[in-house]
Amino acid sequence: MEFVSIPFPELGFSVPYVPTPRHVAKAMLELAKVGPEDVVYDLGSGDGRIPIIAVEEFGAKKAVGIEIRSDLVQIAKEEVKKKGLEGRVEIIKGDVLEIPVSEATVVTMFLLPDLMEMLRPKLERELKEGVRVVSHEYPMAHWKPVKVVRLEDEHMYHTLFLYVKGRSW
Repeated sequence: MEFVSIPFPELGFSVPYVPTPRHVAKAMLELAKVGPEDVVYDLGSGDGRIPIIAVEEFGAKKAVGIEIRSDLVQIAKEEVKKKGLEGRVEIIKGDVLEIPVSEATVVTMFLLPDLMEMLRPKLERELKEGVRVVSHEYPMAHWKPVKVVRLEDEHMYHTLFLYVKGRSW
């Protein structure tokens, strides 16, 4: 597993890059019941694995990954191209706090609580009723999960939180 901290001095903290294990990424998309009518947004998408899996294995209409690190954006875009998923998987280099997410029917994230708290008002404002949000590892403050799933593998436990706009907040 790679751990790399990305400094955000203007925010007063760093964000580590910890890839979501493939089986956890799939469990996140299963929990959200991703299907052919969905537009999945992965916030802090790293190497693009969740958007790629959403389209390739769950048949999502479209998936968008938002990632701030240029090197990870490049890796994700190369993988999208290699798999022939251009047009269905889009990788955006940018800040999750600034890129609009109103098109999403599903949002996935593996972010630290401080960043999630800064992101919460944006999600509350931009997401439509019924949008499913799945958080890996950390709960969203002030929201009530519809479902919490705990996965165990040979290395550790993973906790997934499912929220639905209109039911959770």
